Amino acid sequence: MTVVDFQPGDLLELRKAHPCGSRRWSVVRIGADIGIVCAGCARRVTLERRLLERRLKRVLARGGEA
Repeated sequence: MTVVDFQPGDLLELRKAHPCGSRRWSVVRIGADIGIVCAGCARRVTLERRLLERRLKRVLARGGEA
């Protein structure tokens, strides 16, 4: 299994839709856990990297390097 290199600002599409209907999430925090924000309703969620990698369908856009 390959490790996904998440960066702040990445736009992700997850396999299941959020209750608001959106599947798009933006990465806002990298650390022991990955912080993501829903593009539809701005709900902020923190997930373990392994769990996020399993739920990830594809990376839609890469964030800029700061």
